[in-house]
Amino acid sequence: MSAVFHAARGGLGGRKLQAVIIGLVVLISTAASTLALGMLADAHSPFDHAFASQHGADLAFTVDTAHVDAAQLANATHVAGVTAVAGPFAADDSVTAKVTIPQVSGTLNDVQLDLVGRSSAGGPVDDLSLQQGHWPASDDQIVTSANGNGPGQLGATVSVGNQTLTVVGVANSVTNTADGWVLPAELTAIANQAGTAEAQLLYRFSSNATSSDLAADASAVEAALPKDSVVGAPTSYLAVRQSEQSNVAPWVPFIIAFGVIALVISVLIVVNVVSGAVVAGTTRIGVLKSIGFTPLQVVACYVLLVAVPAVTGAVIGVICGNLLAAPVYQQNAQVYQVGVLGVPFWVDVAVPLTVLALTVAAAVGPASRAGAMSAIQAIATGRAPRPKHGFFAQRALAKLTSVPRPVTLGFAAPAARPGRTFVTVIAVLFGAAAVTFGVGLATSLNRVYNDISQDARLPVRVSLLPPGVNLAPQGAGRPGKGPRVVHLAINGPGAPLLTAAQQQAITTAIGAQPGTLHYLTQRDDSLNFPGLGTTNGGTFITAYGGDPAWSNLALISGTWYSQSSAVREIDVNTLFLTDTGTQVGGTYTMVNGGHKVTAKIAGEVFDPGNDVDVYMSPSTLAAIDPTQAGVGQYAISLEPGVNADAYATGLQTALGDAYVVGASHGGTALVAITALVAMLTLLIIAVAGLGVLNTVALQIREKAHDIGVFKAVGMTPRQTLTMVVCSVGLTGLVAGIIAVPAGIVLHHNVLPAMGHAANSGLPASVISVFSLPEMIGLALAGLVIAVAGALAPASWAARSRTATALRTE
Repeated sequence: MSAVFHAARGGLGGRKLQAVIIGLVVLISTAASTLALGMLADAHSPFDHAFASQHGADLAFTVDTAHVDAAQLANATHVAGVTAVAGPFAADDSVTAKVTIPQVSGTLNDVQLDLVGRSSAGGPVDDLSLQQGHWPASDDQIVTSANGNGPGQLGATVSVGNQTLTVVGVANSVTNTADGWVLPAELTAIANQAGTAEAQLLYRFSSNATSSDLAADASAVEAALPKDSVVGAPTSYLAVRQSEQSNVAPWVPFIIAFGVIALVISVLIVVNVVSGAVVAGTTRIGVLKSIGFTPLQVVACYVLLVAVPAVTGAVIGVICGNLLAAPVYQQNAQVYQVGVLGVPFWVDVAVPLTVLALTVAAAVGPASRAGAMSAIQAIATGRAPRPKHGFFAQRALAKLTSVPRPVTLGFAAPAARPGRTFVTVIAVLFGAAAVTFGVGLATSLNRVYNDISQDARLPVRVSLLPPGVNLAPQGAGRPGKGPRVVHLAINGPGAPLLTAAQQQAITTAIGAQPGTLHYLTQRDDSLNFPGLGTTNGGTFITAYGGDPAWSNLALISGTWYSQSSAVREIDVNTLFLTDTGTQVGGTYTMVNGGHKVTAKIAGEVFDPGNDVDVYMSPSTLAAIDPTQAGVGQYAISLEPGVNADAYATGLQTALGDAYVVGASHGGTALVAITALVAMLTLLIIAVAGLGVLNTVALQIREKAHDIGVFKAVGMTPRQTLTMVVCSVGLTGLVAGIIAVPAGIVLHHNVLPAMGHAANSGLPASVISVFSLPEMIGLALAGLVIAVAGALAPASWAARSRTATALRTE
């Protein structure tokens, strides 16, 4: 066995470049596979992963401490089936606060908050994940929930009675147990001031899979407490889970698609690199056999030869994969709206072991075949391919006398190793397909954002100053800049209606403001219609006065409703059609108390999500709900290039303090997903390019003697570089051409899956995003990947000295 180790050590010393390539390929492939498989695992159920890592609460109880003593609270924490308890925490679930936000004029009154007093973010249940800032260090500080009613900006203030708190952190509770957290002493002061005495208890149970399980658990806790001491119904994690999973469902098909591509391409390249390395060492295998090595010893030698750099690469790769995953998972956590995501432990174990197993398997096959040859046959095979391998292609291309000889030599090279060339084509194809898919997906997502986001469609809104909001006076340092823009615009039931004179004032100001494209009047409502669920607040209604097409919402099918009061028409989203079993062109009868309106469904609006949305004219809204007759606000679209903040500031100055002008901002999910698309695409390109680099390096080593001969008869370094690059250029170009339709097919299948997960069809504009010039450009992606991967070894071949190349085996 010592001879095997000695031979393997000698092989590593004599082929350092090959060892480095194997280690680097395994490293990158392990890192990519760790990231991809971790994403696939997290995409399966991101809420469940976050729930487990943050020890989310199965049930959250609020208890009236005026009806229960400390002993009874302690007894309630030991009921059957409890696996962990946190609390009791001092709590107040009905705090009325005033909120001010930095850089925003105005104070928002009557904000209802659920506050809890905790000394730290951690604990056995509901381990909070701090996303910004720090935990309160004094009684005048508060951490707000990332998904709660409180302000999510550091530096904002929350005033409760005579207590003023500064937001010093933003945290995520996976089950949304509170809107904000303060130190226990501060919560006691707030509760005493309000005359309330409550405590929060958080539980985890051994039986928690179904609502029936949790109902039984809740009954056991309530039985251990005095009657009527539990305030309201306990909060179940299942309701939060259902909501979160429906929110993230649209992104899961995309993440799965990219994850599978990364895994497949990593496996292909590991197999290609390792098998190629063994095949390149066939001459050495013949030498080993000539000095007495058995076939088994040959296999063991070459397994060790690739295993040593592979183990090093796998260990470093899994570490790099976790480091690379951190920012990606941070982006995913924003998209999934959960606090913590990470690479599961089983992925960190399974990926390097699997990659090493693939490495060994890829080495055993060609090493066994070479070990079964005679010594003379192995040496001859290693020194030159058989005549049928590539010679015909070289002779055929040599007849093209008008093409430079280095180019024809390069074009003929892939025929010498058809198996390796095929694997290289597949690797480049996957990389180029990922580019096509990524570019198409980014374009589609951008169009989706522009179609459904109010921030992009109608970025400026004007309404009366909401009740309880007072414009703050301008501070020093802003002379002549007019009032700050209040980023609030309240519209809907209970919001003030605009009088005719106020509407005239607004339209005059809008008409005089440069940059206006279109404007609409808008009134919102929420009603419970027949056949539609009420779990998310009923049916959401938007009534646009003016041309509804100016809302910039996209139609999947049909047309926009008519403004004529004689013809009742509505437009609805896909979820409406699904829930009611109706279709475009049919009719639907809306019933609200004693009011009944039958309207034709004119079109299907691209409005994904879990809400049922209906769009109608103001006259139709007035007919079904007379309390909402009138104009609540104006929604404005801007000319291209106009800054929403600057426009809103100018309009606010023109209208004065009786009105509020809101400039919308957003797009966090879009930014996160676009960044994720870019990062994964670059990673897959890097892995594909690495496969090309390995192919070219092996090719140069195999043909080092031939390159020396070419140099001896006058081939210049530039011609050598051209020859090597051309050897993969044609392969890359072919792969790129095939990759474009492959990427488009993947795009056209993943996008509808995303739309279906978001309860919506898709307009043609979202799917048909590839123009002919873009497809031509994307077809060159394979060529770019191939050339980029070949440049480093090609440069080495060009710089090598003739004598050195002639002496190389």
